[in-house]
Amino acid sequence: MTSLSSIVTGSTMSAPRVLLYGPAGVGKTTFGASAPAPIFIQTEDGADVVGADRFPLAESYQDVESAIGTLAKEGHEYATVVVDSLDWLETLIWQRVCQVHKVTSIEDLGYGKGYVHAVDIWRSFLDGLNHLRKNKGMAIIMLAHSHIKRFEDPAGEGYDRYEIKLHRKASDVCMESADLIGFATYRVSTKEVDGGFGRKKSVAVGTGERVLRTAERPAYVAKSRYTIPDELPLSWDALVNEITNKKEAA
Repeated sequence: MTSLSSIVTGSTMSAPRVLLYGPAGVGKTTFGASAPAPIFIQTEDGADVVGADRFPLAESYQDVESAIGTLAKEGHEYATVVVDSLDWLETLIWQRVCQVHKVTSIEDLGYGKGYVHAVDIWRSFLDGLNHLRKNKGMAIIMLAHSHIKRFEDPAGEGYDRYEIKLHRKASDVCMESADLIGFATYRVSTKEVDGGFGRKKSVAVGTGERVLRTAERPAYVAKSRYTIPDELPLSWDALVNEITNKKEAA
């Protein structure tokens, strides 16, 4: 029975759940490898390049489930679990839906039902990660690629923006579970140059600097439950320093 003595006051700091997405090659895997004592659950190659500890490349959703189960049941010194990547995991989840329902394509179930069944598996996957966070004290990093999609703004005109490269239903549940959704990208500025015939034109200028955007803008999806700057260097240490120096947002 709940009583007033069970009320918890003040802020608490649990290991963060980070969903990091961005274009190929921006440094998402390197970001994950720089977290404390990471172990990668691979659905695509990449962790070998940065030399991180990793489970064998998952060939089925059951392989991913087994890796999470191993971390939950066995003693280990790993402090961070990195899933690389969600969009390749989605393919394995679709394969699992087809296997369970004995169809050859997730579309064969009709009227979007296959994607609804997939969400059930996504929730089970996220529950497994949350178990590691709660019972093993592990930080969670989920990596994903980005793509550009049209967003129809009900309050105004539509526009293109960067989003997580997942089916909408899967993207929604993954975003809900994360404490921080970060868009990894390159810093780009513009400058005016001579366009000829007395005209000026703007051209993009980049230094290769990689940044982490943590607050949503029309151009990209992001969110943070922490009171941190809207933009940070693409660095685990930079992110954690800001999180631990600030109170968690309500």
